[in-house]
Amino acid sequence: MKRNLLIIILLGCITTSFAQRNRTHRVVEQLPDFDNQAVHWGYYLGFNKYDFLFNYNQTPEGGGETLVDAGMGFNVGLIGNLRLSDYLDLRLEPGLYYTKRTLNYQDPALLGDDAIRETNSSYIHVPLLLKASAKRWGNVKPYLVGGFSTSLNLGSKENSIDDNSAGVFRMKKNTYYYEIGFGIDFYTPTFKFSPSIRGVFALNNEMVKDIDPDSPWTGNINTMKTRGVFINFTFE
Repeated sequence: MKRNLLIIILLGCITTSFAQRNRTHRVVEQLPDFDNQAVHWGYYLGFNKYDFLFNYNQTPEGGGETLVDAGMGFNVGLIGNLRLSDYLDLRLEPGLYYTKRTLNYQDPALLGDDAIRETNSSYIHVPLLLKASAKRWGNVKPYLVGGFSTSLNLGSKENSIDDNSAGVFRMKKNTYYYEIGFGIDFYTPTFKFSPSIRGVFALNNEMVKDIDPDSPWTGNINTMKTRGVFINFTFE
């Protein structure tokens, strides 16, 4: 979280410095008519960090929570932008997201490899977002973005007949989220470049329970929901 806070502060400082510069110097606007297009396209590259939020049936005793080691993943995707007004756009941003999470079970009944489960997930992630922009300052324009999304987990193993007793951690294929974040549009002579940061929060439970209702891996877990951070760099 400290790293994310530093990124937010850095983006804020960049916006402020450009705004002050534009107020004191005459700036030639790049791509002055770019945002007047009814529809335009682009693509993005980025990074992600997925985590899990667990809700338990009973408070784990003796430090029996499930800890998550969230690795850094990567994103790549396309952008379709529909202009609704001078300050509002509707965006579709389908992409492929790869991430890895390692679950460390603190249950004393689990030892060695049984206490660790790795989830390597490749998501087809499809967000539908509203982008609310501020007034353009020279060649800089900050914005807020939010909306809903769905994803298909290609490595879910939801339909596997094996479960954690056989070393197979199962997740649901389809997940639904809400997303919220902000970014900055930078206008260059040939394209618009936009770094952004976004929080992503799952709405539905993603865990598939083990067959044994008293399973040490899933028995005490009521819900398991993704929460994550996306850092994207878009080119339009």
